Amino acid sequence: MNSEEQTMNMMNYFSTTILVVLSAVILTACGGSTDSDELIVYSGRSQALVDPLVDDFKEQTGIDIKVRYGNDAELLAVMSEEGDQSPADVYWANTTGALANASQQEMLTTLPDSLISKPAAYRSSSGKWVPVTVRFRVLAYNPANVDTSDLPGSVLDLPEMEELQGRVGWTPTYSSFYDFITALRLTESDEVAKNWLNNMQSLDPKAYSSNTPMVQAILAGEIDMGLTNHYYVIQTKYGGKEGYFEDHEHYGEAEPDPNASIETYHFAKGDIGNLALVTGASQLQTADSPELAQRFLSFLLSKQAQEYAAESVNEYPVMDNVALPDYMLEADEALQLSPDYDFEQLQQLEGTLNLLREVGII
Repeated sequence: MNSEEQTMNMMNYFSTTILVVLSAVILTACGGSTDSDELIVYSGRSQALVDPLVDDFKEQTGIDIKVRYGNDAELLAVMSEEGDQSPADVYWANTTGALANASQQEMLTTLPDSLISKPAAYRSSSGKWVPVTVRFRVLAYNPANVDTSDLPGSVLDLPEMEELQGRVGWTPTYSSFYDFITALRLTESDEVAKNWLNNMQSLDPKAYSSNTPMVQAILAGEIDMGLTNHYYVIQTKYGGKEGYFEDHEHYGEAEPDPNASIETYHFAKGDIGNLALVTGASQLQTADSPELAQRFLSFLLSKQAQEYAAESVNEYPVMDNVALPDYMLEADEALQLSPDYDFEQLQQLEGTLNLLREVGII
């Protein structure tokens, strides 16, 4: 082999080596070709609610999504354990308290204005999550046994109705009840919340593990009323496309019946008994592809996803111009019922649990 051939072989060798190294660097920078179009979502929302939306997103974008389900507390513990090695890109939470907790632990990233400015209401004060849907606290009652003209304008006055002795229900160990008591503590005071809990106990309320069995107890005549979320009454009377309840494993025990003997009572405007409970989603600091994460968050705010929430789950949309079923209260009217408060304050759960232990409820 002459010197010219040796020189050419050396040049070919170095060119090939450089190409291999550059290819490896590019793949590393992109996170590897196998992961570039995959999104990992940790969901505190029910699989019955989430799966149809995930399927629609996959079909529209071609992006593969893997979802890990659990309640908010479980997923927060998992993400804390995983730390910087967490594979999760998006956290879709059942409560804003959980999102605020994640933000406090520096798990969330600040979202761009183009995304956080989309919702018409219920926006995050931190800018680190977007609201997705809203539920409202209500009083569900049996109209055959309750005259609404006798009901108080405030949930705080409900314990004064001595005639309800043994005839009212509540869910003192359920997450939405915890949120209600937390908001009561923060908008009024710990003392007001404590007095209300003690006074309610004097009515000998019947405790239920979740909202669905309590609603069924109203229908069965075991109790006359119970404090719950608005969509439990709607699902009982009208069902939904997905037949979904927050504790959906109970659903299906009875067919929806528009004539079911159960109705919704709203307290006076601004009363804590009408509390708005917001669900939301966020991009995690560990997201490999922020663009994909934000694309999914934007999808949750799309008209398609928001209409699905209203029609199939009977939760309220956070975007304007989304049609509601005719049996739901108009969104603007529902919004006016709830008191104003910082949704991220619901992270202050420990004080609520301590109070519930102090009064002997848990």
